[in-house]
Amino acid sequence: MNKNVNKDNILLHFGAVDWRCDVYVNGKHVGTHEGGFDPFTMDITSFVKKGAKQDIILKVWDPTDDGPQPRGKQIKNPHGIWYTPVTGIWQTVWVESVPKSYIVKTKHTPQFDAKKLTVESFVTNENAGDQIKVVVLDGQQEITQKTGTVNTALEIDVPNLQAWSPSNPKLYDLEILLLRKGKVIDKAKSYFAMRKISMQKDANGIQRMMLNNEFVFQFGPLDQGWWPDGLHTAPSDEALKFDVIKTKEMGFNMIRKHIKVEPARWYRHCDSVGILVWQDMPSGDLGGNAWDMQPGKISGNNRDKQRSPESESYYRKEWKNIMESLHNYPSIVVWVPFNEAWGQFKTKEITEWTMNFDTSRLVNSASGGNFMYTGHILDIHNYPDAAMPDPHVFGDKQILALGEFGGLGLPVEGHTWQQKDNWGYQTFKNKEELFNRYKQLIDKLDKLIPMGLSAAVYTQTTDVEVETNGLMTYDRKVVKIPESELFKVHSKLYKH
Repeated sequence: MNKNVNKDNILLHFGAVDWRCDVYVNGKHVGTHEGGFDPFTMDITSFVKKGAKQDIILKVWDPTDDGPQPRGKQIKNPHGIWYTPVTGIWQTVWVESVPKSYIVKTKHTPQFDAKKLTVESFVTNENAGDQIKVVVLDGQQEITQKTGTVNTALEIDVPNLQAWSPSNPKLYDLEILLLRKGKVIDKAKSYFAMRKISMQKDANGIQRMMLNNEFVFQFGPLDQGWWPDGLHTAPSDEALKFDVIKTKEMGFNMIRKHIKVEPARWYRHCDSVGILVWQDMPSGDLGGNAWDMQPGKISGNNRDKQRSPESESYYRKEWKNIMESLHNYPSIVVWVPFNEAWGQFKTKEITEWTMNFDTSRLVNSASGGNFMYTGHILDIHNYPDAAMPDPHVFGDKQILALGEFGGLGLPVEGHTWQQKDNWGYQTFKNKEELFNRYKQLIDKLDKLIPMGLSAAVYTQTTDVEVETNGLMTYDRKVVKIPESELFKVHSKLYKH
């Protein structure tokens, strides 16, 4: 690493480090980051010495389930649906050299109905008179461009736009240039898509989830993103893409990313392949509140957990950082702040804050309960059969979803985490039995869609540790039901 003090700043980027991370460069403390799922950057310019060799040391502390921080499904004593803990660096680390004045980040928000794109560029160390130039490209062809003042939003027309969808995952490229007296000081490249996610009542007065102003039934697997050799970390970028490609080949158009945040490349693959994403907030600080999984059921006043100020602060800070870092991925259409009452607190306040923070997406307040009748979506869990909230009671105000169902288990000899004591919500002896039962679930699901069901999530993409209810084995070497057969079975769900 070479340092030119007069020209360059040197940034050290981390995709994710679990959990509290202290960074030292050449023996000096640079800074501290808390958060196991959000990316962060440290300016190490003043800590770098002359020459190519630099010492970078991290000190990481992770209390796993002994602490109140967001941790997802990690637990020190893994069992059942709780898995082996992860500690330390688990996403990419890289160094970047930037000018003194540079583009820190950009934020792209499609205004689908207006056929415009809003681009916000955040510049540091800008000079008076500096400008941002945004160029929109379709492949190599320039569509349009616009120039404006730094650190302000630019609205850019997108003529003859092609809408992004699972059937047409159209992406446009962006070039963002920082100009000073007409000279390019810094340049960044990115991309965007024109798509809209919204809710609207159908002819029966039931709220529906709309994609680009049309009803598209959303169906996908619960995807936990765990790997037998790396836990949170996939063995390669090809492996990350493999899961997304297989999901699409099976005839799904959506993935619920469950209690985990993936590396940026995973979302890029979803954008490119055409997969809708429901993004969960990783849970933490579990216990202390009751779980009422039935909408309309009467229960006590302890459904919202009383979190400590420290615990609440960890949640709010990391959820905000996650949403900010993932904003530009058009595949993400739903935010899910809470799941099955795990650490669920101040539900109405958190949900409404999430809705206000990002008005370009829908918010599924509490997947599987506890239900506080806030947010855009009412999402029940039901195993194994397909079910839905009563549309006559709940359909007037919220989109109706089945956030988890299925869980059909098939342990495949030679491809399990352990030799015995594996489990699924309902276990079968062979692939034929599994597929026959699966088809029954899909037949039931198909009947619910015209009644008002807008989305469903099948558990799950792969086996995970002792869970054997995946459509693939944990090592991804066996697909339990052929992709082409699943595709045929699923195709009828999208004809409503």
